[in-house]
Amino acid sequence: MKRVAITGLGAITPLGNSVNEFWNNIIAGKSGAGPITKFDASKFKTQFACEVKGFNAEDYIEKKEIRKYDLYTQYAIAATEEAVKDAGLDFTAMPKTERFDVGVIWASGNGGIGTFEEQLREFHSGDGTPRFNPFFIPKMIVDIAAGVLSIRYGLHGPNYATVSACASSNTAIIAAADTIRLGKATIMIAGGSEAALTPSSIGGFNAAQALSKNNEDPQGASRPFDKNRDGFVAGEGAGALILEDWDYAVARGATIYAELVGGGMAADAYHLTGTPADGLGAELGMRRALKEAGISPDVVGYVNAHATSTGLGDIGELTGIAKVFEGLNVSVTATKSMTGHLLGAAGAIESIISILSLKHNIIPGTINTKEIDEKVPVGLNLIIGASQKAELNYVLNNTFGFGGHTASTLFKKV
Repeated sequence: MKRVAITGLGAITPLGNSVNEFWNNIIAGKSGAGPITKFDASKFKTQFACEVKGFNAEDYIEKKEIRKYDLYTQYAIAATEEAVKDAGLDFTAMPKTERFDVGVIWASGNGGIGTFEEQLREFHSGDGTPRFNPFFIPKMIVDIAAGVLSIRYGLHGPNYATVSACASSNTAIIAAADTIRLGKATIMIAGGSEAALTPSSIGGFNAAQALSKNNEDPQGASRPFDKNRDGFVAGEGAGALILEDWDYAVARGATIYAELVGGGMAADAYHLTGTPADGLGAELGMRRALKEAGISPDVVGYVNAHATSTGLGDIGELTGIAKVFEGLNVSVTATKSMTGHLLGAAGAIESIISILSLKHNIIPGTINTKEIDEKVPVGLNLIIGASQKAELNYVLNNTFGFGGHTASTLFKKV
């Protein structure tokens, strides 16, 4: 089976619009939360989120082209542009036949939900005559970012989208790695983007009792593992990874960040939105990632938890982690305390955090947690507060989604 190298990273996040800025703010323990500015949220139960700041689509896309793309696709283009440059790839100089073996698997939980809302508002504000933007459908559909990226770079390899709610981009990364392992591509662009800070999204998550309502303290609202946590903080942005056949990457002299050695997926088979207390789906996904890598739990130094700050979700996941790493006191953190929850893009940006933790031997701390819930199982080393130095060889990244989807990616230091 072929090995998979990670050679490029790109990020558009609430904590910075480049990987370097994002990583520095993560290590510094900063929060990306603030009042919602994208629409008037004054009548909503939740009036804050982790928005991307200072994003200018014209820095990445020709002005006349921008109107063709929903914001989630614009974020995808921007993050991928950084990742491609970071990997030292020039697709324009690559022979077309070589680009037959370069593909894209791109994820989103909601796709062009902003476009969908905008078009329906325009329709209902008119006289009922159906006048829709000709770009309505291609801007809205979830697969379009993957298609746009292939068109942009002239890539003819496998191309599709993955949708598994908040596990979507981890699922995309696993699928991209499998594509390379099976010899169906030499290079894959994988990741996810989300631009779902819209009235229907915030209103819907409020109705589901999923969002924090701590409007008085947005930056302290995302508090995983805390006894008084009251829900997640919604976020937006994109994360992109370049995955390559290991031998191909070495032959072209690429700088390799890490090796992706395992990907495990499972289902809770439990509830539409809830997580089982026994953490079974999480446990199965993690065990499958370890099995694929052929390693034992004791060599994993750090787990980047999904940990969204919901009551049942945090405890179910930690229970699963405690079972997999029983007696090992594995280090666990929740970087959503800083980024908020990027939904379908969460797995990608948290994979970037995991990879950079390996590279720099740093475990980011969990911010905002003041009183650890007594239901947290014993035997876990929760890193609370400041980031910590640690000698890391393997890092595991968890993501879970509504519908019971679980996906865990496992990275190895090189």
